[in-house]
Amino acid sequence: MIETNEILQTMQMIHEQHFDIRTITMGISLLDCRRNTDAETAEYVYEKVTRVAKNLVKVGEELEAEIGVPIVNKRISVTPVSLISGKDPLIIAMALDEAAKQVGVNFIGGFTALMHKGSTRAEEILIEAMPEVFAKTERLCGSVNVGSTRSGINMDAVRKMGSVVKRTAELTADSDGFGCAKLVVFCNAVEDNPFMAGAFHGIGEPECVINVGVSGPGVVQRALMDVHGQPFDVLAETIKRTAFKITRVGQLVAQEAARRLNVPFGIVDLSLAPTPARGDSVAYILSEMGLEMAGAPGTTAALAMLNDMVKKGGVMASSSVGGLSGAFIPVSEDIGMIEAAQAGCLTLEKMEAMTCVCSVGLDMIAIPGDTSANTISGIIADEAAIGMVNNKTTAVRVIPAPGKVAGDTVNFGGLFGYAPIMKVNNYNNDEFIERGGRIPAPLHSLKN
Repeated sequence: MIETNEILQTMQMIHEQHFDIRTITMGISLLDCRRNTDAETAEYVYEKVTRVAKNLVKVGEELEAEIGVPIVNKRISVTPVSLISGKDPLIIAMALDEAAKQVGVNFIGGFTALMHKGSTRAEEILIEAMPEVFAKTERLCGSVNVGSTRSGINMDAVRKMGSVVKRTAELTADSDGFGCAKLVVFCNAVEDNPFMAGAFHGIGEPECVINVGVSGPGVVQRALMDVHGQPFDVLAETIKRTAFKITRVGQLVAQEAARRLNVPFGIVDLSLAPTPARGDSVAYILSEMGLEMAGAPGTTAALAMLNDMVKKGGVMASSSVGGLSGAFIPVSEDIGMIEAAQAGCLTLEKMEAMTCVCSVGLDMIAIPGDTSANTISGIIADEAAIGMVNNKTTAVRVIPAPGKVAGDTVNFGGLFGYAPIMKVNNYNNDEFIERGGRIPAPLHSLKN
């Protein structure tokens, strides 16, 4: 049972420390929508999404008013579109975007291809369509899984995705390449992630499900202020207890939303997802531990402890913790990360080291517009290798801003924030990327 006093304890978190339910995400299977043509499939997709999710926003708003917890986003994730599309996935993409607008959700995710061991013709067509799709749609997000611990890294897919990211930026140059903010390249993608842009409804999921993403960096930072100067074991216990309280509220909202929508409750994703608002920063949590800025020596160790304690607190509070759960370290969406990057304390290479221990990877990082496709592929390959070897989810969401150089700034607005253009190592890697093929899975993947 969720105790009433636990909810009352969160009121201060809500009003003073930026605690919120970051998203209620409804996962919807589209496997039964496949028809003879993409046009027919698109019709069934639109009908199903608008029918199943018609009350999602309404229920989210009712819960927000009744419980008093801000629910920032209402979203939808769908079956990877490559599993139902044919020769023209753009038609299905437009139907999904229109369905999202019709039901009023912020984003809909699932324009996705799973290519970690190889690709079908449908998946190749889908990723070729991605630049045009993200230039023409407003609320649609997508992802590509290019590797896993069990299968290794599909370097053919990695090579293609460098070009896809580059082309997407070019087609959305009028918004500083914002189309790339709707595209994530994964290793070890999870099937129940409620967060965008990487959410999709996995094939092992129910017909429909409610997943909730909870966030509260400001709550954790404030809790650590009360134990300033204390040893690390005290900090660890404080983070764990705080994560416990946050998760309990998230589960309450998720269960009640699922009940009212008459669909199963899936998971609570306890991820410290920051915003550009001051006081809502993962980087500031690291500073509260004693670092002058994120990126200073000791940052990776601090982040490792934060990520682990968040997970431990979550699993104490709920048997349904899933998704990514941990700490996100996007640049443009975290004021502390922005400041550290602007000061030169935080570099791309340091961020890569931090991704070894965080929840995801290189996220919302703006890079010079003249960065080559193969350099982007190299960044993707490095991050996929970290995920593959460490048996964790890693991701790359970089934005090569057309016409911008290192030191410039791009502003995406809202939760996407703004970011300095970070310097990229431009030493040539063409021969490496052009090899193609597949990097084999590591030895420790053989667990059977």
